[in-house]
Amino acid sequence: MKKIFLLMTAGLFLAMSVQAQKLGYINTADLMEAMPEYTKAIDDLKAYQKTFQDQGQAMIKEYQTKVEAYQKDEATMTDVIKEIKQKEIGDLQNRLQDLNDSMGEKMDAKQKELMQPIMDKARKAIEAVGKENGYQYIYDAAGLLYAQDSDNVLPLVKAKLGLK
Repeated sequence: MKKIFLLMTAGLFLAMSVQAQKLGYINTADLMEAMPEYTKAIDDLKAYQKTFQDQGQAMIKEYQTKVEAYQKDEATMTDVIKEIKQKEIGDLQNRLQDLNDSMGEKMDAKQKELMQPIMDKARKAIEAVGKENGYQYIYDAAGLLYAQDSDNVLPLVKAKLGLK
């Protein structure tokens, strides 16, 4: 009988502690889009990417020109000239591939450089809102499939950051 009473009491305390938890959620993508520094970072990333695209376009045009010239004059070229032209075209192909590989790595690094401070600022604001408003847990809405009896803290975090 004592065991049943202890189990019931423990279950009651557990149920009360679970109900006492304050839960909230936020759509961090919406928060980031509302932050002016995010918009600026996106614009900076696009401009950075454009420099690679412009460089790549120029190299592609040069490649196409060399290939067309080679194909046009191939019949009249000596074997030595053919070999030199083929090497030039191959080198240009390698440079294009290197640019493509390098662009991906540099874009990833630039994105991290620009976005990390913004994400840190958002995270700190979310944590501050959580502490100030007594939330035990704040979930990202993108990961929720269902939410009941919890608060959307996006307006609170936006207010904390001074956003509309």
